[in-house]
Amino acid sequence: MLGFLVNQKEASEMEYLIRRELDELLFDLRDDRFDQVVKGAMSERYSTLFTLYKRVAPPKECLKYIRKRGSKKIF
Repeated sequence: MLGFLVNQKEASEMEYLIRRELDELLFDLRDDRFDQVVKGAMSERYSTLFTLYKRVAPPKECLKYIRKRGSKKIF
């Protein structure tokens, strides 16, 4: 287990950066031009970033980024 200390400004900056990356991944996952292998990798990255986002964002904000049941992992 690793840990680090950040101040409130750094935490809000991390939240912003992760949120932008999650938005971009959600957009790309809906694009049909990517093949299944690429979408699988993007889905794994999304899961990792969402786990990180849950640690810095308020629960109400996290609800916006929970993936729908129909968008299961693609492998």
